[in-house]
Amino acid sequence: MRAFFESRFVAYRIYSPEGHGEGLVTGYYEPVLKGRRAQGAAFRHPVYGVPEDLIVVDLASLHPELRHLRLRGRIEGRRLVPYLTRADIENPGRPAPAAPIAWVSDAVELFFLQIQGSGQIELPDGGRMRVGYADQNGHPYRSLGRYLIDRGELKLEQASMQGIKAWASANPAKLQEALNQNPSYVFFRELPPPATPDEGPPGALAVPLTAGYSIAIDPRHVPLGAPVFLSTTYPLSTRPLERLMMAQDTGGAIRGAVRADFYWGTGSEAGAQAGRMRQQGRMWLLWPRGEPLPKNN
Repeated sequence: MRAFFESRFVAYRIYSPEGHGEGLVTGYYEPVLKGRRAQGAAFRHPVYGVPEDLIVVDLASLHPELRHLRLRGRIEGRRLVPYLTRADIENPGRPAPAAPIAWVSDAVELFFLQIQGSGQIELPDGGRMRVGYADQNGHPYRSLGRYLIDRGELKLEQASMQGIKAWASANPAKLQEALNQNPSYVFFRELPPPATPDEGPPGALAVPLTAGYSIAIDPRHVPLGAPVFLSTTYPLSTRPLERLMMAQDTGGAIRGAVRADFYWGTGSEAGAQAGRMRQQGRMWLLWPRGEPLPKNN
């Protein structure tokens, strides 16, 4: 395999438009939440499907340079206006934006499910329901960890997924206000169950992700489907993590040329690694020898 890539591909170091050769490498995973298909006393938090009034405007037909950007909104009279924010959607005084496809027991776990983009819901009968990203409300992602740091609720070294969950458990009265600082909201669809227990969720290419070898990238800078050599370190460590990855996914918070989200797998152990990963890294695009580089990348 090494001979194949070395003989048929050329490695191009990836730099940001500003000339920076290092960037942020975070981690993500497929969480497993406790839930059910119907609302219950312990299952009060809805996992929404796509709202019927959500309008998606693709500008690529008019402006090809905007092919990776879409506008999302809803119609009010004759105007297209921004879609509801997280605060609007989770306001108990407003009608539900869509029919829930499931209900879960923990608002914080649901919040992180939206950040991860896919997950599994463990049902009372022991079965599991796999859900995946279907669309989002079009608002920009804002970091909950950064908000808690700025408010003095957490120190920088505490702002991991685990630290945020611990803060939420200790501060239930402040939780909803904090969650609302991220106006972005993700809607889900039910996915077919995995063919094998180890099969990952489908990424942006509708191909199952592989734990430890798939990354999410910004497709404005790195072509989806391309091999990418990643040089970074393990979470909270200086131990090198250097390997050939596949650019198989995207994410709302993955913005920039030297930017990657490392897929760790399914469940709590993968979540522990993903939640602590915030490393610096370098990236090389492997491109077929003799072929011109893609435009706008």
